[in-house]
Amino acid sequence: MADIEEKQRAVGTETEVENAVNYTPEQIQHRFETLRVSARLMPMMTLMFLMNYLDRINVSNARLAGLQEDLHMSDTVWNAGISTFYVGYLIGQLPGNLLLARSDPKYFLPGVMLAWSIGTICMPAMTNGVGFCMVRFFIGLTEAPFFPGITLITSSWYNKEENPTRMAIWHAGNTMSNILSGFLAAGILEHMGGIGGLHSWQWFFLLEGIASVVVAIAAFFVLPSWPSTTKFLTQQQRDMAQYRVLVSNGGVEEQVGGTWDGVREAVRDPYTWYFCGMHFALVTAQSFKDFFPSIMKTFGFDKMTTYLVQAPPYAIAYATACAVAWSSGRRQESFWHINIPIWASMLGTALLISVSNVGARYFGAILLISGTYNGLNLQLSWETTLVPAPRSKKAALIAIANCVSQTSHWFSPYFFPTSQEPYYRLGGSLILVGCALTTAVSVGIIWRSKKLNKKLDEAEGWTPDCGRERGWRYVN
Repeated sequence: MADIEEKQRAVGTETEVENAVNYTPEQIQHRFETLRVSARLMPMMTLMFLMNYLDRINVSNARLAGLQEDLHMSDTVWNAGISTFYVGYLIGQLPGNLLLARSDPKYFLPGVMLAWSIGTICMPAMTNGVGFCMVRFFIGLTEAPFFPGITLITSSWYNKEENPTRMAIWHAGNTMSNILSGFLAAGILEHMGGIGGLHSWQWFFLLEGIASVVVAIAAFFVLPSWPSTTKFLTQQQRDMAQYRVLVSNGGVEEQVGGTWDGVREAVRDPYTWYFCGMHFALVTAQSFKDFFPSIMKTFGFDKMTTYLVQAPPYAIAYATACAVAWSSGRRQESFWHINIPIWASMLGTALLISVSNVGARYFGAILLISGTYNGLNLQLSWETTLVPAPRSKKAALIAIANCVSQTSHWFSPYFFPTSQEPYYRLGGSLILVGCALTTAVSVGIIWRSKKLNKKLDEAEGWTPDCGRERGWRYVN
């Protein structure tokens, strides 16, 4: 009931805010689009996310180049190293994102990027499995605040209609990292072995780490701060940026709020736990990502072709995700936009684990990647739309959901042992469970949203034929 009372107050606040400033929607949009924020924020976050995911998946291609054999690691030790990354990632999630909510993203996000880049540069010095686990733990710990952090800053700058598409845009970093990783692997891992007395996989980590440091330093000068504190905007422009998000939030101010107050509010909100379940399900459905090069290897291509054929499925996934995100934001609908692609992923998984035809399996890989990639993007947008403010609560929700989701990485690597080649049916079964759980949890979110919207309708006395415009409502 407290939630409904809060939204009743929000509806009134929204009306007051809209009456207070005499701008048409077209003027608001024009004024905002003339700002230089998007030109700074979107390309830089995309590039940073590219380096972030490149760092996360580079071990998969390095494994094909002999990393596991050179460090004398068994499959068990290798999987332990993969899981250890996510142990550090889990530990750093909540404190990192809460710290970001109270600090300046212009400095915080490049700072954590600089830290994980230094860890990547240290990877060529590894000599055994213990070193592999320790370095991956440190990198996971320093990467932890980044992904929820860019989700938080995006939802603070853009309204609920723009949010899905903007998140899809910087998700290009994920796509490009998977594409670029294959090309880098083809160039570095195939041709740089022995140069300077280093293995090719050592050059792979070293060059990538140096590039990441360069991007982190550039980000210090390019990223904006929060809408209320960005210095390269005028006061009027800052007010306009905040006003747009305020209206989108139903009139609820996006003030920071107390750090632990935000945690308590997030823990008490059922939406937090719904989205924990959904995020966990989607990450489980994406458990193939750490093993995608190994899956591609089972198609029977030579090593060079195996590196290169990883690119098209991710490029198709990105184009699909942008189109679906645009439609979702325009229609203000999330359930079907998430679940129809997820069901396509289930079909793709079935093809991968049940047929021997290479063309059919490759088509299955495209469906699998496109559906799960789209689902994760829209889930992030949905959770920040349903719980838009205050910032400390939203930061806690994002971090808690992302934190819970990463526990999937503690066990999912063990579903993809080399003994499961060529079909990886055990891993495929895990992917199918993740997809099915995504649908089940999203049904729960829809049920709660419709229930709360009905109470808001009753509180306002609104009916479809009442002749009045409907106020703020939870997005279905």
